[in-house]
Amino acid sequence: MRSFASDNNSGVHPLVMDAVIKANDNHAVGYGDDPWTAAATAKIKEVFGEMASPFFVFNGTGANTVALQAVTRPFNSILCAETAHINVDECGAPARMTGCAIVTIPAPDGKLTPELIKPRLHNFGVCHHSQPKAVYISQVSELGTIYTIEEVKAIADLLHSYNMYLHMDGARLANACAYLNCSMREVTVDAGVDILSFGGTKNGMMMGEAVVSFRPEITENLQYFRKQSAQLASKLRYLSCQFIPYLENDLWLENARKANSSAYRLAEALKKYPQIRFTQKVESNQLFFTIPTEPLKKLQEKYFFYMWNEEINEARFVTSWDTTEEDIDDMIRTLDVVFG
Repeated sequence: MRSFASDNNSGVHPLVMDAVIKANDNHAVGYGDDPWTAAATAKIKEVFGEMASPFFVFNGTGANTVALQAVTRPFNSILCAETAHINVDECGAPARMTGCAIVTIPAPDGKLTPELIKPRLHNFGVCHHSQPKAVYISQVSELGTIYTIEEVKAIADLLHSYNMYLHMDGARLANACAYLNCSMREVTVDAGVDILSFGGTKNGMMMGEAVVSFRPEITENLQYFRKQSAQLASKLRYLSCQFIPYLENDLWLENARKANSSAYRLAEALKKYPQIRFTQKVESNQLFFTIPTEPLKKLQEKYFFYMWNEEINEARFVTSWDTTEEDIDDMIRTLDVVFG
């Protein structure tokens, strides 16, 4: 069933599937002591620099909880946008696994700024209060908006002046880079990101992410946090091997560009109808808009997609690397019928 519900619903790129099949070759030492994990590690260092230390995990929530454990202690606090994935969509896992207070900040476009963060940086050294230690941002944000390199750097500079860390959730990092026309390194480690949850599941991979540390003191204990968090796969080669084709020949970028361009074309189609109002900028592969009730019901009869805010009839469409021209054409025809 074709849908615009989520890029999590998309298929696996044939080159990635082929890599998994090829990794299913005879026996290999478990827990990452295999040639595929070594090759994937080398690829990640190629992309992000020699300082990058990747630790492969099962999924996004696992990546975020492991990363945040590595940069905090239970008496710390983690700052994030109110709409942040770690606050809304991870069932309290980051708070439970880190023991930290999660401090949320209103951000209408899903993006934090130094001006929004700074008022929360207080009570350092006061034992009655959780000590601010990390800021979580997601690239792309939960509202489909994208941090520029300069915006990431401004946040990182502020945090480092307070001896704090910046964690980036890069579940859709590829889509951000496609929009910004920059490398993944430029908007992460070069911009001051300390630790990254690096995902590809939404962009053509089957499963798995990598927690990538850019600082030695963070890397030091990451293997233990991964193990304690039940995120160390015994047959790790099936996770790590996917990153090899994903990073070779810029497959990650090709896939992201396809997803983004499909979203832009779909947005242009939606903009033709004055009854539809976009609630966020269209920068990535996610579209947020309000739509009247009757057309909404008719669309829901044919397509599966999520309502973002049912009180105001705000819907979210998400395109994927494997969204086709026909998928968009079919939606355009449907819109013509719905709005008659």
